[in-house]
Amino acid sequence: MAVGFLLDRFREHSALGAVAADHRIEDYAALLARVQRASERAQGLPVRRGDVIALESDYSASCIAWLLALLDAGAIVVPIAPGSGAHRSQYLEIAQVQWRVEPDADGGATVQHLRGAAAHPLYEQLRAGDEAGIVLFTSGYTGVPKGVLHSASRLLQKYHRPRQRLRTVLFLQFDHIGGLDTLFQAVSNTCLVVVPPDRTADGVCAAIAEFRAEVLPASPSFLTLLLLSEAHIRHDVSSLRYITYGAEVMPQSTLDRLAASFPKLTLLQKYGLTEVGTLRSRSERNDSRLVSVGGEGFETRVVDGLLQIRAASSMLGYLNAPSPFTPDGWFMTGDAVEVHGEQLRILGRASDMINVGGRKVFPAEVEAVILEVENVAEAAVSGESHPLMGQIVVARVALVRPEGPADVEARVRRRCRERLAPHQVPVRVDVSVESLHDDRQKVRRH
Repeated sequence: MAVGFLLDRFREHSALGAVAADHRIEDYAALLARVQRASERAQGLPVRRGDVIALESDYSASCIAWLLALLDAGAIVVPIAPGSGAHRSQYLEIAQVQWRVEPDADGGATVQHLRGAAAHPLYEQLRAGDEAGIVLFTSGYTGVPKGVLHSASRLLQKYHRPRQRLRTVLFLQFDHIGGLDTLFQAVSNTCLVVVPPDRTADGVCAAIAEFRAEVLPASPSFLTLLLLSEAHIRHDVSSLRYITYGAEVMPQSTLDRLAASFPKLTLLQKYGLTEVGTLRSRSERNDSRLVSVGGEGFETRVVDGLLQIRAASSMLGYLNAPSPFTPDGWFMTGDAVEVHGEQLRILGRASDMINVGGRKVFPAEVEAVILEVENVAEAAVSGESHPLMGQIVVARVALVRPEGPADVEARVRRRCRERLAPHQVPVRVDVSVESLHDDRQKVRRH
């Protein structure tokens, strides 16, 4: 059973706190009881091993219990977070979802039957091995999201080895590989997981203060906004020992401010992909973007400046796209990197790269400089077609306080000319009245 080792640990440490939410803590004995009730409810439905079940929820004790109960029952689970929005119907269709389960606060759930068979060849491969599965989706910013099918037992193998017990905030989305990694890492060590009331800086910091959380996993976009909000000053976050970040490139200016604002913390860059899981990592130091990635079950190599990974936890494949693996089993990440000895500097997605007259521009490098500009809260850089140059660099910014667009553009372009090569300087700077990060707390460039 993919999650049998987790349930055994819950029994062994049943008196420890498991889930902190809504100003109360529930222990692992209570969480086990929730798993049992969810299992009994699932058994009472005409659900068979290998059925595809969408679990639509945000983090809660009920959500965690249903996830474990469905995996224990051999289901293929499709986590869907509330922020999936317009993509939700695509997820249901691509995954051929047969059942919807929406947990309630009391441990019950609304259950809906959607369709009969789910007959994808990759599903048949899982069923032939009597394995539970997990379906996650890529972002789909530049097209239809790709459905990624994992063997649950392979994906969870890395969590069998016990590690530190640290009170951990569940911030990254439930249907994101980083969010699931946070959850499984925490419960596999019978840690207390802290569910903030919302994903605002004040909501997260208030939860850290109330439950004395020690680990905050977050995106660079959120951490940039947290520093601007000064929520970490309004709330007592002195219990924190680690801030981990990933999912997008960290601006150096944000990293420098984090290191200065939290001098006693360890800042750790994480690296993971929906298709292979999350690798072990070690940052060179708090203010450095150089990172070592790998760990047991993972191999890495760089080919033509792009990172490739071979992993024991690799997906079985895409449900709606060709295989991205090389003939010898390496996953082509599409992430451009610089190699510095045994360490890497991650530059960004090759698909985001802007080609200005044959010269490469990575949006994250330009965004990092723009974020240094006074009154800029967020920045998103992308390429725009140009008849002579191929592409030009354009930027959107969100402001801390209202200001005339012409003044903002002049200040941004002046700073970029000081810090960047001429072909990296934005030709146009637009001021946005909307946030430039999405529900996954990542920069929305497209």
